[in-house]
Amino acid sequence: MSQIALPLGWPPRPREDAFIVTPCNARAAHLLDHWGAWPVMTALLVGPRKSGRSLLARIFAAKSGGAVIDDAERAPEEHLFHAWNQAQAVRRPLLLVADLAPPAWPVALPDLRSRLGAGVVAAIEPPDDALVRALLVELFGRRGLDARPELIDWLAPRLERSHLAVIRAVDALDQEVLETRKRLSVPLARTTLAAAGLIAPPARSEDA
Repeated sequence: MSQIALPLGWPPRPREDAFIVTPCNARAAHLLDHWGAWPVMTALLVGPRKSGRSLLARIFAAKSGGAVIDDAERAPEEHLFHAWNQAQAVRRPLLLVADLAPPAWPVALPDLRSRLGAGVVAAIEPPDDALVRALLVELFGRRGLDARPELIDWLAPRLERSHLAVIRAVDALDQEVLETRKRLSVPLARTTLAAAGLIAPPARSEDA
């Protein structure tokens, strides 16, 4: 498994190489690739929204023939309980996708809580530097924006380490370029993203 496309408003790429694996998500990708080694036939995939978790789950389902329940923390607990038992009975892997794992995700049904505790947790962590850079290149490219290496180098260390912040930064720059017809550049990014509250306002001494 090599790369992941985030579930944006743009058509996702139905290819496995759209999932970008870096250290922040490599363990999650590895655990889903090796589902046969799970201690039980059910696992949790947790991570923030817009992190690509749903696409990673679809890749897992296509590879393993397993089932996926997205937004599992919002599903009826009895449904999850029966799905867990069914997965063990037929030896077909089940992946539950959620924001957080128990106990941060409160589970009222004791039998379900104990069953969920028996499975592995594949966690997508906040993006590291490598992923931020790769996402910027990917997202700019999908919008047809000419993002030069110097812009990526300038942007990457200034953005908050969250998938959503990267997406919103690209969205803001895309909109600014569309409205002003200006070329995508470091000065444009500095002004636009500071006004949007996505980076700190530039210091007087900061170079263009």
